[in-house]
Amino acid sequence: MSAIGYILMIIGALFYVLGGLGLYRMPDVYNRLQAATKATTLGTFSLVLGVGIAQPEWFIKTLLIVVFLTITNPVGSSVLAKASYIYGVKPFKVVKNDLDELYQSRGDENADN
Repeated sequence: MSAIGYILMIIGALFYVLGGLGLYRMPDVYNRLQAATKATTLGTFSLVLGVGIAQPEWFIKTLLIVVFLTITNPVGSSVLAKASYIYGVKPFKVVKNDLDELYQSRGDENADN
């Protein structure tokens, strides 16, 4: 049973690593917030449940932590996103695709497909 717990802890750590990579790679605050929230939520779920499985006497406490995080993480991220929006942080602009210009210059009818 403890092997399953350790595997869940490793999976949780991998979610944290991917969340850090998402923070580094995403272009604006809204995308970074989404990547960080998803990674910390799933990473914490896996990590805490892994601890609960590895240490069965802590299982009830870890389930309460998971329930608390299920409620608070989405609320916290939406509050941060709304505060960024109110503060005036603009989303990252979409870069025009170079292929659009190529299609338009060639006169292809299927440019939108």
